[in-house]
Amino acid sequence: MIYIIALAGNLLIFTIIRSEPQLHTPMYFFIGNLSVLDTFYISITVPRMLVDFLSQTKKISLSACVVQLSFFLSMAATESALLATMSFDRYVAICNPLMYPVVMNKTVCILLATASWLVGVIYSVIHTSNTFRLNFCRSNVINHYFCDIPPLLKLSCSDTTINVILVFLVGGLLMLGCFILILISYVNIIRAILKISSAKGRSKTFSTCVSHLTTVGLFYITGSCVYFRPASTHSLDQEKIGALFYSVIAPMLNPYIYSLRNKELKGAIRKVLRKKLSFLRH
Repeated sequence: MIYIIALAGNLLIFTIIRSEPQLHTPMYFFIGNLSVLDTFYISITVPRMLVDFLSQTKKISLSACVVQLSFFLSMAATESALLATMSFDRYVAICNPLMYPVVMNKTVCILLATASWLVGVIYSVIHTSNTFRLNFCRSNVINHYFCDIPPLLKLSCSDTTINVILVFLVGGLLMLGCFILILISYVNIIRAILKISSAKGRSKTFSTCVSHLTTVGLFYITGSCVYFRPASTHSLDQEKIGALFYSVIAPMLNPYIYSLRNKELKGAIRKVLRKKLSFLRH
C-alpha cells in the first residue's frame, strides 16, 4: 500500500507538471525532478522488501546486492544535492526576484539538475566499489531491510576503517556542504521575508518554502542519525527504523507535502482530474 501511494503521488505530480504550461517554471522543474527521483528511490528497496516479507527464503545474490546498494546510494546523494539546488532556487526567487528569470534560465536549471544527478553517480561509485572490495567471511545474513553500507560493514572480516572514514568524510562533506547551502539560503530568505511590510505578504512568501523545509527535515535528520552517529551509540534496529524513514516514508510523503500547501499545484491537479472525469462521462 505504501508503495502504491508513493508511486501514485510522485507520478501524478510529475505528469501534472509536464502537462500544465503554467507549471513550466524553475521551481516546478525541480519538483518534477524530485518526483522522478523519489519514484526510483522507493522502487529500489520496497519491491524487494515485499518479496522478502512474502517469501520464506529471503535471499539476495551478491550481484543483486551490489546493484541495489549502488542505485540506493546514488538516489540518496542525488536527493541531498537536489534539495540544496531547490533551496538556491527559492533564494533567488525571493531575494532577487528581478534577476530570477535571468539567473534561473532553462539552461542553468538543466545544468543544476544534471549536476545533482551526477553527484549521486560519483558518490555511489566511491562507496559501492570500496564496500565490495571487502571480504565477507562471517555471517551471510544481512540484518537489514535492504543492502546498505552499515549492515554490510558489520559482515566483513576485512579492516573497514577506510570505509568508515569514507562514509564520514565523503558523506559528511556532501551532506554538510548541501546543508550549509540550504542554511545560508534560508537565512537570507528569512531576512528578505522580514523586510516585507504586510503580514499577508510575509505569510504568502514563506508558505512557498514550508514544503521544502519539511522535506529537508525529513531527509537530513533521519539520514544523519543513520550514517553519522557512532555505531556504539545506537543499535542496528534503530538504524533500520531510520533507514525506513528516509528511504520509504520520505519519498512517499514528499508529493503530498508539496501539493498540500501549493495552490497552483492543487489547482492544476483539480483541472486535470476534471478533464479526465469529463472524458470518461462522454
